Amino acid sequence: MNAKANFASSRLSPWLASLVYPMGRYGLLPFYFRRIEVSGREHLPAKGPVILAPTHRSRWDAFMVPYAAGQDITGRTLRFMVTADEVRGLQGWFIRRLGGFSINTNHPAIASLRYSVELLQNGEVLVIFPEGGDLRGNRSCKLNRLQPGLARLALQSEASQAGLGIQIVPINISYSCPSVPWRSTVRVCIGAPLKVADYSSQSSKLAAKQLTTDLERTLQDLNACGIEEKG
Repeated sequence: MNAKANFASSRLSPWLASLVYPMGRYGLLPFYFRRIEVSGREHLPAKGPVILAPTHRSRWDAFMVPYAAGQDITGRTLRFMVTADEVRGLQGWFIRRLGGFSINTNHPAIASLRYSVELLQNGEVLVIFPEGGDLRGNRSCKLNRLQPGLARLALQSEASQAGLGIQIVPINISYSCPSVPWRSTVRVCIGAPLKVADYSSQSSKLAAKQLTTDLERTLQDLNACGIEEKG
């Protein structure tokens, strides 16, 4: 599937979303997890372009973000940016019809970056894992070094339209056990948003570096509110 076709098929299916999200919130997640705690929902912007920046510890993260900040909580659709490997087969069918789209993280295509910018220009909510999508070696509570792509995309998008007002919301997801077994405990901590416009006065390289540093520091601070992991 080429990039144009992939983006064209990335459309939210209202009937599917109305079925899948309640099933996750009231069925799958309460069955699998012993307790899920969410704090900081007051930091979620009610309108305007937003990038949710969660930590990435488990495949369950893709369920935890909608649980904490999904359409039934905020009234806003979440558009997940995922790796190309994740949009294959049946899983890919669901991802695309729930508004997700893929990107080659090693060599991002101009088309995929333009699509991301357009979503933000339209005031939508993007979900981007700033540590990257590779979970290997990322099974502890320690924050991996953030990739610069999120900050660059945010700054490029902010510069594309006057007064756009993009906000980046840091989210820490902590599990009671790194392997996330049945009846684990989860805590999701949502931090105060970073305003991308506050970094626009610097050169693009310095701004991206500073924004990445500040986001990383905020996620590390949020990690202190998480639960102590075992095993």
